[in-house]
Amino acid sequence: MIHLGEYNSLKIVRQTDNGVYLTDEEGSGEVLLPNKFVPETWDVGDELHVFIFKDSEDRITATTDKPLIKLNEFACLKVRDVNEYGAFLNWGLDKDLLVPFKEQPGKMIPGNWYIVYLYLDEQSERLAASARYQKFFQKQFIRLKAGEEVDLLIDDQTELGYNVIINNRYRGLIYQNEIFEKLRRGDRRKGYVKLVRDDGKIDVSLEITGYAKVEPNGQKILARLKANQGYLRLTDKSEPSDIAGFLEMSKKTFKKAIGTLYKQRLIRLEEDGIYLVD
Repeated sequence: MIHLGEYNSLKIVRQTDNGVYLTDEEGSGEVLLPNKFVPETWDVGDELHVFIFKDSEDRITATTDKPLIKLNEFACLKVRDVNEYGAFLNWGLDKDLLVPFKEQPGKMIPGNWYIVYLYLDEQSERLAASARYQKFFQKQFIRLKAGEEVDLLIDDQTELGYNVIINNRYRGLIYQNEIFEKLRRGDRRKGYVKLVRDDGKIDVSLEITGYAKVEPNGQKILARLKANQGYLRLTDKSEPSDIAGFLEMSKKTFKKAIGTLYKQRLIRLEEDGIYLVD
């Protein structure tokens, strides 16, 4: 079966003046890949990895362009235009992506960026985006565990920290006192699950929790030492803000990292700073 809003591996079955037609293994239907996306060399039976959507004339179409969002995913996209049908987003394809008025929490403005969710409208069988994306979060049967690495989309900032979207499925929170780098809404990061609460709320960190985070941070310190002629004006008595500003890590992480490097005899700790051992 050919799936809208997703990548499909389809085989070339025939050529026309407009391009080549593709089908799946079951032969359940055919979809056009326009000439501008057809490879220079090809044969009937060749398999192509293509994204499937509907063009401006509502025809199911294939493309080798890479969209900025896929079905059942979240992304931060820019509004190109607004008209009587809704707002239209740039999602990396020739045809812009519609956000119907009913899926807008407020009037969307051309040039602004919004987090949206891509869904398939069951009535029209068309792909559309919703800026009322909170309703699409999975709030039960959360399949995450502490320490697990996850993909994050940075959402809005609050008094507590930053809300994040986890693995295109869940909502989580990074606490402000655990953020040691600049974040912007729409940024993508790797993160680590700290805690899944009984009420379904999820605490996330940008750093690996526990002792496992020392090694990569130790490597970061060594790299900074080499770039600064083997010396850093930081010690275990330095202010947390100074450490975060220079190394983008917490003081606790910094102390663990330099402790490990010291035991490995890679650095020398003095009252005025850290020295790289020759």
